[in-house]
Amino acid sequence: MVNMKVLIRGGGDLASAVAHKLHNSGFIVVVVELENPLVVRRTVAFAAAVKDGATTVEGVEGRFVDDISEVLGLAARQFVAVTTLPEADLMKAWQPDVFIDATLSKKPVNYRADYAPLTIGLGPKICAGADADYVVETKRGHFLGALIESGEAVENTGIPGVIAGRSHERVHYSEAKGIVTVVVQIGDMVKAGDVIAKVDGAPVCAKLDGVVRGMIADGTVVPPNTKIGDVDPRAETSYCWTISDKGRTISGAVLEAIMRRFNDEGQL
Repeated sequence: MVNMKVLIRGGGDLASAVAHKLHNSGFIVVVVELENPLVVRRTVAFAAAVKDGATTVEGVEGRFVDDISEVLGLAARQFVAVTTLPEADLMKAWQPDVFIDATLSKKPVNYRADYAPLTIGLGPKICAGADADYVVETKRGHFLGALIESGEAVENTGIPGVIAGRSHERVHYSEAKGIVTVVVQIGDMVKAGDVIAKVDGAPVCAKLDGVVRGMIADGTVVPPNTKIGDVDPRAETSYCWTISDKGRTISGAVLEAIMRRFNDEGQL
């Protein structure tokens, strides 16, 4: 494995878990994000570098770059590059060995398996064998992290995974389009009924007791029904700054997919 390049679409917490794993495994990693990320678990998301210039996830630096020459000059184990440059330009100029769709958009995709030498998709609505070479199961449960070589991951149910016996109560959404005003910070302890944010002045209240594990950036403009906050009933503050069990499982599956493909081809 010499200077193998990985382009990841998306810089949220699960995408960042993948970026973290691959960076530490010696890959050159570039993350492509929106100019205004809608990331909630910002303390473990390389997307935070878009606004902050740089961020660190479990000891790995993510650094914002806005010049394609900086991407072309990247070396292994240097840092995770985060950019808002057009993906098509990066694919053409940088020519990554691996493309990973880690947006978990749960929508039909705009690429095929031949988009890169190895194409990997996370979650539903991506067909292994057609849209991607591999799909990784992202639904919590027995098959989390399974590598799918034909077909799709489990369809999205719209119900958040269960943590400490709680599911939909953990996740908080905007009811209407508006500007988010943050009231509490990641790491704060809250009680059910506490106002954690406002969307155009309308309060969003915690639905359970716990620690604020995620909160969208203050001033973000959101459409209706957008995830803006995450309250963890386990109330363990250290979890706010560390990659989740789900992220570690998914990132391990991605690494396995890469090793499978390039070991078989004698490139590793």
